[in-house]
Amino acid sequence: MSIVITPFAKARLFPRDGRLNAIQDITPAQFEQHLNAHAPLKVLDGYAPFCKLHVHRNWTSTRCLTIPITNDNRHQLRSAYEARNKSELPVLVRWFEGLEAPVANYLVVILYSREQLEKEGERIDGDWGIVGCLYTAEPDEIPMAPITMMRNALGVEEGGSGVPIDREAYRRSAEFWQRNANWRV
Repeated sequence: MSIVITPFAKARLFPRDGRLNAIQDITPAQFEQHLNAHAPLKVLDGYAPFCKLHVHRNWTSTRCLTIPITNDNRHQLRSAYEARNKSELPVLVRWFEGLEAPVANYLVVILYSREQLEKEGERIDGDWGIVGCLYTAEPDEIPMAPITMMRNALGVEEGGSGVPIDREAYRRSAEFWQRNANWRV
């Protein structure tokens, strides 16, 4: 099984601005090489049959993706309408400003099958393509953000995968994201 990084993931996981809430200490090529050379601790089923999550111990200084919202830090939450890339519509996002998460214990790599990526207009030279990565304290998946579920349900033409919303998964996601937020420096 071969794993390659997609341009979409490369831009999001290894941004040129060097921000601290991205993958640290390695290049996209080194990341890809590590994933192909080291078996995951475990493999989780994703939200659809074409999606798998490979759980690896964090071998970098990458920090956790989210921080719990408390009464002490709620005043540091910010929000804005942003698009992930030029072809997508902006959606409401929120994040902490002025906080840094602890170093993650795990990197949970989100993979899509070659066939699914082709449906989404992305050809890869491998069996699986990296579309994202979660940086976590526990060896488990962080719930997909509700807006990502909605985008997926809208279809490929809107930047999604075409998978309908699972109402229970959406409710669990909303509960998690009501209590947690991403962070930026």
